Amino acid sequence: MQDRGHLLTELRNPRSARLDRMSIGETVDLLNSEDATVAQAVADAREDICKAIELVVAAFEAGGRLIYVGAGTSGRLGVLDASECPPTFLSDPRMVQGVIAGGWKALRRAVEGAEDYPEDGAAKMDELKIGPDDVVMGISTGGTTPYVHGAIKRGKRLGAKTVFFGCVTDEHVPDEADVSIRVLVGPEIVTGSTRLKAGTATKMVLNMITTVSMVRIGKVYENLMVDVDTSKNRKLVDRGTRMIQAITSLERAAAGKLLKEAGGRVKTALVMHVRGIERAEAERLLAEAHGHIARILEAQSE
Repeated sequence: MQDRGHLLTELRNPRSARLDRMSIGETVDLLNSEDATVAQAVADAREDICKAIELVVAAFEAGGRLIYVGAGTSGRLGVLDASECPPTFLSDPRMVQGVIAGGWKALRRAVEGAEDYPEDGAAKMDELKIGPDDVVMGISTGGTTPYVHGAIKRGKRLGAKTVFFGCVTDEHVPDEADVSIRVLVGPEIVTGSTRLKAGTATKMVLNMITTVSMVRIGKVYENLMVDVDTSKNRKLVDRGTRMIQAITSLERAAAGKLLKEAGGRVKTALVMHVRGIERAEAERLLAEAHGHIARILEAQSE
C-alpha cells in the first residue's frame, strides 16, 4: 500500500493541533484565517492557469469540449462548474461536462472505491468519444487519484489536450498532462479533509477557467451576461431588461418591449436596436460574428 503521508494535503497542520479543545469562536477564526491564504496560493499558479485557459478557448473555438474528471469533492466541483455554465452563459451543455468516479450516484453519496481504477477513467473517455478538439482536465487535489490519471492518459492517446489540477507538488506526484496546475494550499485544519482549503482552491480555479474562456468566446459584453435566455424566469427578464437599459439608455418599458420582440435574447435585442433591424437579421449578424456582439456594436459606431 502506498504511503501518502508526505503529501501536503496529508500533513498535520500545527495550528489546529488542539482543534478538539478550541471554542467555537476560536475554530471559526482559525478556519477563516487558513481560508484567507487560498487566494495567494491560486495567484501563485497564475501562469499555468492562463495556459489552461488558452487550451480551453482554442477547444471551444474549434467546436470542442472541456471535460472535467475527478472523484469525491473534486468530481463534484467539476460537475457543479459544468452545470453552471449553461444558465450563466447560454452555452451548449455539451461544451463543459463533469465526470465523477462512481457516476451520478456519487454526487449525493460517497462511492469511495470508484476512484481506484484507472481503466474506468480511460473507459469514460472512450465513451465520451474524446478527440483532438477537446480538453480533458483531471482534478485530484491529493494528486494520486488513479481514475483521474487513467482519464488523462487516455485523453492524450485520443489526441485531446490535457490539464491536471492538484494541491501537491509535481515532485511528489508527477502527471502527464500538457498543463499542470499546482495550487499549494498546505495542510488542512482537519488532516486530509481536502473539501476545505483544497476544495475552495478548486472552485476558484474552475471558476476562472470557464469564466475567462466564456468571456473570450463572446459570451459577455463589457461585464454583462448578455448571452442569456430571459424566458426562463422573471429574475432573468428583469436582469435582461436592465442590461438593455444600461447599454442603450432606453426607458424600462421600451427596453422590456425590445427584449420581448427579440424572443428574450439580450444580444439579439441589442443588435436589433443598434442596427435598426428585425430579429432574423440580428441573429444572422450574430452568427457571422460568432456571437461577439462587441464586433457588431463597434462596427456600427465607426
